Amino acid sequence: MRAVVFIGTRPEAIKLAPVIRAMRGDPRWSLTVISTGQHREMLDHVLQDLGVECDEDLRLMTPDQTLSSLTAAVVVAASDVLARSGPDVVFVQGDTTTALACALASFYCKVPLAHVEAGLRSNDEWDPFPEEMNRRMVSVLATWHFTPTDSSSRNLQREGIDPTRIEVTGNTVVDSLEWIVAQGMGHSVFEGTGHKILVTLHRRENQGVRMREVSAALRTLGTRGDVEIVLPMHLSPSVRRVLVPELVNQPGIRIVEPLNYVDFVSSLRDAHVILTDSGGVQEEAPTFGKPVLLLRETTERPEGIAAHTALRVGTSAEVIVRQCERLLDDPSWYAHFANHGNPFGDGHATQRILDRLSQDLGRTTVIR
Repeated sequence: MRAVVFIGTRPEAIKLAPVIRAMRGDPRWSLTVISTGQHREMLDHVLQDLGVECDEDLRLMTPDQTLSSLTAAVVVAASDVLARSGPDVVFVQGDTTTALACALASFYCKVPLAHVEAGLRSNDEWDPFPEEMNRRMVSVLATWHFTPTDSSSRNLQREGIDPTRIEVTGNTVVDSLEWIVAQGMGHSVFEGTGHKILVTLHRRENQGVRMREVSAALRTLGTRGDVEIVLPMHLSPSVRRVLVPELVNQPGIRIVEPLNYVDFVSSLRDAHVILTDSGGVQEEAPTFGKPVLLLRETTERPEGIAAHTALRVGTSAEVIVRQCERLLDDPSWYAHFANHGNPFGDGHATQRILDRLSQDLGRTTVIR
């Protein structure tokens, strides 16, 4: 069985790495891994850490590139790859521009598409942007929909997707986390002994006024004297223009450059509370029993809210400070959000994905 896996961003690499390693260790598969280079600066290190080697790097990112120009470039380049390689299946993950564009290329080349982490929905086409519409469009094009939860499967069925093409597998990020822990990789960035707060901020919809509001909350928390707030700064110039002036040299707050993924995982394990607007961190933190305060108004991962592994607080400084201090100061409230297990997976998603594909591709035809 011949497969092409497209990756372009750090989250895609993290979540497809266990699938790639498993396929490369299985003689039934002939695998080609292609990087679009969408996250050039952040992709190379994570691929190396996770034991993934790309067969070809399309190097499609250019300075100040628009979503439209990137999408067009990826469609053209990915179509060329598929015409040359003639695979039985194409893999894309999640909701990135790489995922959408490679899904389009797969459709144009009439190659069946496997969508890993299918069915997530915020039900707001502008939040997150452009991810919500990206993943909806990929769902229309996919042959197989590998969903992380029952809830994401129901989302697809409500949209008219054939239930026989949906497989609940769990999220492959849990497979990656368990592999990293088993390898003993990474070092925590925290240095002190007080309450450790790990913060990640980058979403387009939070840039500007909302990030300044979050910054005000962090400055207030930093003055407590018993916290160590660490913010790995995203590489986006738009994020840095807001956060650096607001947070540099503030008490209790330390800004660091982006962490490699294994160090980020170690820091996540070491933290007391996580403040984030990330999608992936909502899935990662429960593996280590760490409460998440979600700095967003919507989430495509409601399972964390329902399982009490996350609390949506938005970007109001007053609400963020109140909810974070309650977690820091009230052990019973902290216990309410910690150590509930991970609602997003059990570490066996990769095996379920490959079992289903091996079963279906062993047949004489695959129905699109």
